[in-house]
Amino acid sequence: MAVDTPLLDQINLPHELRELDESQLPQVADELRRELIDVVSETGGHLGAGLGVVELTVAIHHTFNTPQDRLIWDVGHQCYPHKILTGRRDRIRTLRQQDGISGFTKREESEYDPFGAAHSSTSISSGLGMAIARELKGDDNNVIAVIGDGAMSAGMAFEAMNNAGAMDARLIVILNDNDMSIAPPTGAMSAYLARLASGRTYMGMREIGKKLSAYLGERMDRAITRAVEHARGYVTGGTLFEELGFYHIGPIDGHDLATLVPVLRNVRDNATGPVLIHAVTRKGKGYPPAEASTDKYHGVSKFDVITGAQAKSTPNAPSYTKVFGQSLVEEAKHDDKIVGITAAMPSGTGIDIFGEAFPDRTFDVGIAEQHAVTFAAGLASEGFKPFAAIYSTFLQRAYDQVVHDVAIQKLPVRFPIDRAGYVGADGPTHAGSFDTTFLATLPGFVVMGASDEAELRHMVRTAAEYDEGPISLRYPRGEGIGVEMPERGEFLEIGRGRVVREGSRVAILSFGARLQEALLAAEDLEGFGLSTTVADARFAKPLDTELVERLASSHEVLVTVEEGSIGGFGSHVAQHLAQVGAMDNGSLRFRSLFMPDRFLDQANPNVMNSEAGLNRDGIVKTVFSALGKELTDAQRLGA
Repeated sequence: MAVDTPLLDQINLPHELRELDESQLPQVADELRRELIDVVSETGGHLGAGLGVVELTVAIHHTFNTPQDRLIWDVGHQCYPHKILTGRRDRIRTLRQQDGISGFTKREESEYDPFGAAHSSTSISSGLGMAIARELKGDDNNVIAVIGDGAMSAGMAFEAMNNAGAMDARLIVILNDNDMSIAPPTGAMSAYLARLASGRTYMGMREIGKKLSAYLGERMDRAITRAVEHARGYVTGGTLFEELGFYHIGPIDGHDLATLVPVLRNVRDNATGPVLIHAVTRKGKGYPPAEASTDKYHGVSKFDVITGAQAKSTPNAPSYTKVFGQSLVEEAKHDDKIVGITAAMPSGTGIDIFGEAFPDRTFDVGIAEQHAVTFAAGLASEGFKPFAAIYSTFLQRAYDQVVHDVAIQKLPVRFPIDRAGYVGADGPTHAGSFDTTFLATLPGFVVMGASDEAELRHMVRTAAEYDEGPISLRYPRGEGIGVEMPERGEFLEIGRGRVVREGSRVAILSFGARLQEALLAAEDLEGFGLSTTVADARFAKPLDTELVERLASSHEVLVTVEEGSIGGFGSHVAQHLAQVGAMDNGSLRFRSLFMPDRFLDQANPNVMNSEAGLNRDGIVKTVFSALGKELTDAQRLGA
C-alpha cells in the first residue's frame, strides 16, 4: 500500500484498523488529527482534549477487540476521534447539532459507546460494574476505562479504585494525564521500563505469589506480594495507585505509538487484576493555535483552521456569567467576608473575574462538587460568605451535601447556579433542569431566579447580605436581554415578586428567564382582546403568597412559566392555591408550563424552548386552551 494513500478512508470500523500493520498507525493518527481539526472548525465543540488522545484512541482500537472489549471514555470531551473510528465519520459534521450526533458518548448512538458520559469521574465505577458482570456471565472480554481531563480529582474515581483493588477485578484504567503536573517521560529507558513492567515476568511474579498463598496461607501471600511490589518499586516507583490495589505502569508517552501498542498488548495478554496505565499527553497536541492557547482550545466555537481565529458574535448585552462575576466583585469590595468557590469551572461560572480581583479569596477545588459544597459549609460556619458557583447540572452531584451539610445546619452558603434551563449543543446531560425542584423542597432554603441581567445583579447583592440560611440564584447560559444596568444591585425583599404589566383577565406569573417571552405573549393576548397581567415571581421559595392569591382571585386564567422540571415553581404555586382553597369554586383556570417530562436532545435553545412550549406561542396556546378556545393559524399570523 502506498504511503500517501489515505488510510482513514479505508477505516469505517475498528476491525479494519486492526487489519493494518503497526507501522501504519502513525499515518492513521496524523490523518485522524487533521480530520478532527477540520470537523470542529465547522461545528465547534471540545477540541483540545480530543487532539490529546488521537494516538491513544488509535492504539486502543488497534489492540483491543472493541466493541466486545468495552471502552469507556471519561470525560466524553475526549471521544470525537473515537466516534470517527467507530462508524460515525459520515455523520461527524452533525456533531452537537439538532438531529445530529452527541458531543459525548451515548449508548443509543452506537454499540461502541457502552456507557454514556458527559459528567466526569464515572468511568472506573461503571467499568468495574461491567468487569464484575463479565465474571458473573463467564465471559473473557476486556474492560478499558480512559479517565482524564481532571476527572481524577473527584472522590468518586478513588472510591471506585479502592473497590476495584479490594475485589482484584480484571480492569484496565488508562489515566490520560494532560495537565503536565507530572513531567513527561523522556528517552528510550522510560519506554523500556514501561514495557518491562507490563510484561509477563513482573505480572507472573505477582500471580506466583497468589498461587503460593493457597498452600502457605494469607500471611505469606501478603509477604510475597509486598516483596514483588517492593522489588518492582525500584524499577518503576511505588504509587498511591498500588496502595489501592492497582498494578501501576508508567508514566509513558501517550503520543508514542511504538510504546503505547506494546504496553497495551502486554496488559491485554497478561493482566489478571486491576491495572492502571499512566499515559502523559498534551492537550491540543498537533495544532499550534491550540497548543499556544491557555485552555488548549478546550471548548471552541467555529474557527479558521489556518489562523485558529474563532468566530465571535457581537453581543447585544453582556453574558449572565459575566454579569454575575462583575457583580460579585462589586459586592466583595464592600464585604471582605465574601469568597468565591468553583469546581474546575472558573471561566464558565465567572469566578475567574472574581479571582482576578481577589485571588486570595478565590478557590478552585477541582472536579469535586461534593467537596466544594461542604468546603463552603465549613467556611460559612466560621462567619465567611461563600459563593459556591456551580452549574445546575453539576450541582446535582452534590445534593446530599446540600441537604446534610448546608440545609439541615442552616448555614448561609450562597449558590449561584449557572446554565439554568436548556443549554443547546451540550444537550440533556448539561441542561439545568432540576435545581429549582430539588432545592425548593428543602426547609429554610431561599430560591431565586433572575429574569434579566439587572435582576441578577440585584440577586447577587441580596445573596451577599442575606445571612439567615442557604440561598440560591439561577440564571441561564448566554447573553442578557440588554436592559439598563444599575452600578450596584439592590437588596430584594425576601419572598416578594413584582408586577411588570397590569391587566385584568389573564395573569402570567413567570419565574426566571422566561419573563420576556411572557411579555411577548401578553402583547399577543391583548391583540385577541384578552387583557393580561405579567408578574415576575423572583422567588420560588419563599413564595410570594400574597401576589399569587391576588392574581388568582382577580383573573380568569393564571399561567405559571418556568424553565425547569415538574415539581418546581409551578408545583409550589399549585400547592399553595390548593391549600387555601383558591380553586375550590372552579372559577380559576390554572395552568403550569415547565420542561416536559423527557430529556430533549441537543438543538438551539430557542428550538428546545419552542418544543417545550415555553415561548410566546406556547404561552398563548395554553391560555386559549384554558379558556376552551382554539388558536387558529390566522389568529397566530395576525398576532
